[in-house]
Amino acid sequence: MIGRVLTVWRVTRKQRLYELAPAHRQTKIGRFFFQPGGSASNENRGQRLRVALETLGPIFIKFGQLLSTRRDLLPDDIADELAQLQDNVPSFSSEAAISCIEIALGGAVDDFFSNFEQAPIAAASVAQVHAATLPTGEAVVVKVLRPGIESLIHKDLKLIKALAWAIDKFFKDGRRLKPRQVAADYERTILDELDLCREAGNASQLRRNFSDSDLIYVPEVHWALTTEKVMVSERIYGVPVTDVETLKRQGVDMKVLAERGVEIFFTQVFRDSFFHADMHPGNIFVDTKDPLNPSYLAIDCAIVGQLDESDLYYLARNLLAIFQQDYRLVAKLHVECGWVAANTSIAEFESAMRTLCEPVFERPLADISFGHMLINLFRTAGRFEMSIQPQLVLLQKTLLNIEGLGRQLYPELNLWDTAKPFLERWLADRYAPQTVLRRLQKEAPFWLETLPRLPDLIIKNLQDVPPTPPKSYTFDGKALVLTVLGLGCLTIGSSTLEEPLTLIVGATLLVLAVFSRKHN
Repeated sequence: MIGRVLTVWRVTRKQRLYELAPAHRQTKIGRFFFQPGGSASNENRGQRLRVALETLGPIFIKFGQLLSTRRDLLPDDIADELAQLQDNVPSFSSEAAISCIEIALGGAVDDFFSNFEQAPIAAASVAQVHAATLPTGEAVVVKVLRPGIESLIHKDLKLIKALAWAIDKFFKDGRRLKPRQVAADYERTILDELDLCREAGNASQLRRNFSDSDLIYVPEVHWALTTEKVMVSERIYGVPVTDVETLKRQGVDMKVLAERGVEIFFTQVFRDSFFHADMHPGNIFVDTKDPLNPSYLAIDCAIVGQLDESDLYYLARNLLAIFQQDYRLVAKLHVECGWVAANTSIAEFESAMRTLCEPVFERPLADISFGHMLINLFRTAGRFEMSIQPQLVLLQKTLLNIEGLGRQLYPELNLWDTAKPFLERWLADRYAPQTVLRRLQKEAPFWLETLPRLPDLIIKNLQDVPPTPPKSYTFDGKALVLTVLGLGCLTIGSSTLEEPLTLIVGATLLVLAVFSRKHN
């Protein structure tokens, strides 16, 4: 790890990255350690930063990719250079790529492809992509991992975990920020990215989720030619989402395109709880066949995010409460879900959220600085000892990417007005009778298996609990009859949704059975 720290220091010093810091932030000690001899210069600063990140490897490249989407936070010359990290990272040799493919597939390239282009069509931080043609004539792309990438990533992960430990141990807000949990989550994410079978599975799931939608298209995976180190999928053709000039020249409705991007994000998160979490511009293309009804093309599904039911519920209600400017509800929800301490003053937290959110409402993206908003949010979090939720980090990163894309495509987009109706519909659908019935049907087999064992489970739990005042409950014949009838109704109703009343009656009978117990 010490060797990796020295490498980072040498690259930082060689590329004169210390000069990127504002003059009032530079110190004599900093210049001594990080700035080589010679006069400071601002020439090609973006290029020097890009080269440094490329030299340091995948994790640093991904950081540059995230920064490249935030042109509101960066000067244009730096943002333009970092944009090249999205799909224009230096490639490795075609000979090495072919060797990796042949080892992974167990045969010569010519055995699997009628044509294979040796020059890569794209190169990213972890892998590069070659165009090819199957014997059937279908155009495909072949993604192959960079040789030796695993060892380099493991070195960087050790460095990240060491930094997380230091922050947790020595910084005042270390425990609240949960740096070690965040680092562990990132480790799982980046290691998953090294398994192309996992990426292929993610792509197949995302494709299935939107199979009946014209919002987004995900290429089909060829599983027979996919391994941990090689992935073959359908080749797509579209305009890079960052090529705004071409999109406008082809007559694409930019407002519709931007709004659909927001809709896709919220659909993935709340409807499917399965979202593409690496939506930087290099992974997103636009199908312009129908310019007034454009759709997205998504690739590189290596990183996906998932949230459980409780996180989705609280997240949706928090966002909707913010959109409705109901800051008291926001404060109550934060306490209820444990994101802030139970003794937090609702009035004070409500006032802090109002101060934070009010300035950004009714304003287009072009007039909003989300960078400043995030800084203020972190300050607010520290004031109320709000702990970082590691399971939401990927979501926050993806939301930054989406907002950055929206800013480039249609700066006048009102993020709030676009998202609010979607969240309202989602919450309404969640508690609609049809949805509740579907959930009852889905859970009915579990309850049918569990209910007969409830007495044993209750007795076991009571045996583990210290003695309480002598109160007991027994079930009389009436309760027993209600229980049997309730189970029967659930059994019949769970076989089909055509009998929703049967499910409701069954559930009602079971509730009545519980309340009809005799108190001794």
